[in-house]
Amino acid sequence: MDNTSKVDNSEPSFQDAVVFKFTNFVCESYNQSWFVFHNYRLKAVSRNKVLLNVNGTILHPVKNASIRGRIFKKANGYKPWLFDIYFDACQYFLKRNQPVVNIVYRLFKEFTSLNHSCPYVGPQFVKDLYLRHELLGIPLPTGDYLLAIQWYFDKKHQFDTNVSFTFVEDLMKRN
Repeated sequence: MDNTSKVDNSEPSFQDAVVFKFTNFVCESYNQSWFVFHNYRLKAVSRNKVLLNVNGTILHPVKNASIRGRIFKKANGYKPWLFDIYFDACQYFLKRNQPVVNIVYRLFKEFTSLNHSCPYVGPQFVKDLYLRHELLGIPLPTGDYLLAIQWYFDKKHQFDTNVSFTFVEDLMKRN
């Protein structure tokens, strides 16, 4: 007879109480002589887990890259919410001195080739990225959000990536 105790997995956990997943992804290149999107898609692998895949190529070396990131919350349309930040992407990877950017970067750093400083050139990707609330590190009100990112090379707007996601925290599911 086996006397080892079994773990009871029937008890709901905090993981069951939070839904944090992608709902949409839209991107557009405004200068295809600098950056080309090859493919991008969301893939639902379970009810509460959606993978983001993006593949593109930077056609010329980029030594001066800047990013404008804004977060919008849905309330009768998307409304500006909390963050609107513009920063030097090349400097960020040298110093990591942008707290708001650190939060977003923590979510996707292990899934991307965008994890070094300038120059950027050639294929760039995000592969099988999924959202994990434990990496978020800040409280987030339940709702639908849009992270709008504008990418600038040599101070010229090159392309946009707009990521929509939902965050639902239902602590009643823990009981």
